Amino acid sequence: MKISGNLIASFVLFGLLLLAPLAREAIYPVFLMKVMCFALFASAFNLLLGYTGLLSFGHAAFLGAAGYVTGYTIKALGFPTELGLMAGTVTAGLLGFIFGSLAIRRSGIYFAMITLALAQMVFFLALQMKFTGGEDGLQGIPRGKLLGFIDLRDDINLYYFVLAIFGGGFWLIYRTIHSPFGQVLKAIRENEPRAVSLGYDVSKYKLVAFVISAALSGLAGSTKSVVLQLASLTDVHWHMSGSVVLMTLLGGVGTVLGPVVGAATVIGLENKLGDLGNWLAGATGINALSTIGEAVTIVTGLIFVVCVLTFRRGIVGELAALVKRSGVNVKSE
Repeated sequence: MKISGNLIASFVLFGLLLLAPLAREAIYPVFLMKVMCFALFASAFNLLLGYTGLLSFGHAAFLGAAGYVTGYTIKALGFPTELGLMAGTVTAGLLGFIFGSLAIRRSGIYFAMITLALAQMVFFLALQMKFTGGEDGLQGIPRGKLLGFIDLRDDINLYYFVLAIFGGGFWLIYRTIHSPFGQVLKAIRENEPRAVSLGYDVSKYKLVAFVISAALSGLAGSTKSVVLQLASLTDVHWHMSGSVVLMTLLGGVGTVLGPVVGAATVIGLENKLGDLGNWLAGATGINALSTIGEAVTIVTGLIFVVCVLTFRRGIVGELAALVKRSGVNVKSE
């Protein structure tokens, strides 16, 4: 019996996200919007790493640069929110074209180091240029109105707008993966010399995948700047590039839903671990547990180590393998 596990899980996920505002007292909408932004970021990164086999250590440049451009165009130039998001996405796509054109000339660790070096240049520019606000960042970015009449200052209105962006970006990634273009990307990942021998212009496919990944990362960064009304150096720092690698590996590299699960896990730990520690301290009477929120990096690292040692295919990859062993045919890609 063939079941498209990805489609079922995706419909369930979006169904839950559609209903989530009904429990807004229990689930803060801004937290869910932040999770969706990073889920889109991780999914875009996974298109490059999981399906093309290219490890980029500079994806924070696209997330952060798009956030700055969107924030500046909306706040300083008075652009409508939707045009500001488009400006940030296009900027990230152009930046991805420049980065990709230089980086795809090399492979492996050399490719990764080139992307890291280029991203550090973007970080330096963000630190030095006046319009970015330097170390203070670009604060007070107005959310504005969608199409001129939908007030995005209301969290619920903005939530469904962000959900639409996440859904559209996720659908584009899904369609790309399952298109003939996506099959070529997988062939390049598995055996690049064979793909070349079959007549494919491997460099062109890599560059297109890089640009798509960069543009969608930029869309995530633009949306994040509107949600949090802030674009800061944190978004372009190399730590952010490391975080998206962690999210993807934790959830399951080369799986459709893995980056979403990984992003939700990491962002959930960063934002809710302190609350969990307080609850555990109250339930057990061990006051030391209330400080667990201060050790979020350690907890995340431990989870990652456990995942690498016991769930090498990531959370979603291992779950898909478990279901498959039970006799149900589920594709994780």
